Amino acid sequence: MRYSLMLCACLAASPAMAGIEEALTDHILPGFAGFSTAADALAVTAEADCSPDALRAPWNAAFDAWTEIGDVRMGPSETGALSVSFWPDARGFTPKTLRRLISSEEEVGTDPTAFADVSIAARGLFALEQMLYDADFDDYAPGSYACTLVQTATADLASQAQALEAGWRDGYSAVLRSAGAEGNSAFLSEQEAMTALYTQVLSSLEFTADSRLGRPLGTFERPRPTRAEAWRSGRSLRNVLLYAEAAEEMAMALSDGEMPQTEAAMQRLRDAAEKVSDPSLQDIEDPSARLRVEIVQQNVRALSGYIEQELGVPLGLTAGFNSQDGD
Repeated sequence: MRYSLMLCACLAASPAMAGIEEALTDHILPGFAGFSTAADALAVTAEADCSPDALRAPWNAAFDAWTEIGDVRMGPSETGALSVSFWPDARGFTPKTLRRLISSEEEVGTDPTAFADVSIAARGLFALEQMLYDADFDDYAPGSYACTLVQTATADLASQAQALEAGWRDGYSAVLRSAGAEGNSAFLSEQEAMTALYTQVLSSLEFTADSRLGRPLGTFERPRPTRAEAWRSGRSLRNVLLYAEAAEEMAMALSDGEMPQTEAAMQRLRDAAEKVSDPSLQDIEDPSARLRVEIVQQNVRALSGYIEQELGVPLGLTAGFNSQDGD
């Protein structure tokens, strides 16, 4: 009886470990598994039919799955995510690289194994978006080099997804779970691991506000609508919401209590997004359309603030460095 009481007391005094386990089992691990499944389905579809009409739906499903964990940039994802989601592409490397591959019909574009050594600008979700939605690329014929390139890129994406899932499931999850244990040089305490996960949440929301929304907004005098993430496929606003929802979900998993203000802030963000007229954010040169997007941006920042209040402050957490910082 005394042992049981002591055990309960120890568990109650260790909210960080509970939060780490819940973040892994409720959010991160199923998120990577879901992305792997969706990427594999995309590759299977492409093998049977490489046409944009056939691939747009499974590509969108794969992108949806990616947003669950795409902003978790630690462990296997710290570098592994770069070739899945090469954005922003400020210098237009993706179309340049794709044009070079197609015009020269480079052999590497027909070999999914060798394709892993291609520039990350030609790999992942955004290179596929260019092939499936850009008028300069999406008119390829069945059996053409471009068709094969799309099949190669989808197979490569599936391989990347499998590697990320395995890296988290079979390796890095144990590193987080053993935070503070002897021999764990990555996290010398449970608090360090908790801080690292908390940083992913706030960094995701910061990146959404500053880059996913801030880049296309530009300035009032010079908006840059084509700098919006995934604008060709019309999912710029959808990405904002899905990444924000993923950040909220991970915050809730990390928390050892209710977060009513955070939940309310997320709902206000959804409500604000419903008023945006163009989901690709291409109409923001119009002042009224711009204002609606700015209100969405304000709500993303407000959501981050409530997470700090309801998660960070009670647990004594302060966000640290994240691999997306400075983008």
